[in-house]
Amino acid sequence: MAHSPHHPHDHAHDHSRDHDHDHRDHGHDHGHSHALAKNADRRYLAAALALLLGFTAVEVVVGLIAGSLALISDAGHLLTDAAAIALALWAMHLADRPATGSYTFGLKRAEILSAQVNGLSLLLLSVWFIVEAVIRLVTPPRVDGELVTVVATAGILVNLAAVWVMSKANRQSLNVEGSFQHILTDLYAFIATAVAGALVWWTGWNRIDSVAALVVAGLMFKAGYALVRDSGRVFLEAAPRGMEPATIADAMRAVEGVTAVEDLHVWEVTSGFPALSAHLFVSRTLDCHATRRQVQAMLIERFAIQHATLQTDHADEGESSDRPDSPCAFSHTH
Repeated sequence: MAHSPHHPHDHAHDHSRDHDHDHRDHGHDHGHSHALAKNADRRYLAAALALLLGFTAVEVVVGLIAGSLALISDAGHLLTDAAAIALALWAMHLADRPATGSYTFGLKRAEILSAQVNGLSLLLLSVWFIVEAVIRLVTPPRVDGELVTVVATAGILVNLAAVWVMSKANRQSLNVEGSFQHILTDLYAFIATAVAGALVWWTGWNRIDSVAALVVAGLMFKAGYALVRDSGRVFLEAAPRGMEPATIADAMRAVEGVTAVEDLHVWEVTSGFPALSAHLFVSRTLDCHATRRQVQAMLIERFAIQHATLQTDHADEGESSDRPDSPCAFSHTH
């Protein structure tokens, strides 16, 4: 017996209400844990910021006294580390603002913008240090190797503490990862500077200081390039790494009743916030609302995609299985 005309409307209404309720409950739990994680990240970033600012002042003064470009470059990088963390904290604050007006996703991509600024600053600093190091290789100044070694060793300890603190934060966030990369490359820079200072101290060969600065610049360039590349992928709305659209489409078509998937788009609003939209065609013999629920559940379970917008239509199975015959409605018969 066929359903009466009013049944499709009632079924769709009930489904929408139940689905929204479940989604809200899940979203509340997810949002609560996400907020706790962000508060912890803020504390870790603030602790690292305090460590870096305190040591930066010491290093600038000693670097000028010792005449060490490697030490001054470390101080400059350390200052950008502090600025990067401050920017990351500010971006977190902006990203927490709710969606309003024309900003339908809020300001969540402020964190991606922060990561890109961090990456660009690393690239620019690396170029500047390369130029300065080459100049000093040609005309090396006198370097106080003993003083450089002592300060660089202290810098290693400070940066080890900062790296340890930052490693506790959520590095899946490009914003946090940008700050972490700043600190990590600075740790490598201090190690290179300590080695250079010791060699200058023992051998008197001042050019090794500039060689160390080149090593530091190379590390900075590598980290900066990675940040610009990854943040650029988000801005260009490429599919998140590890989420191949073809694989997702195959998984959607594998759900019973789905005959075709079109207009599939997968992108990332911000780090850890993948989104998807697609047009599904469903067999006329099945309830496409129920099929849509199955697809959404699969996307959450298999790909961790919470934000999915799916348009569903019944397919015209008489001619082509991938073209709509009628709008999606509850139209099966007993």
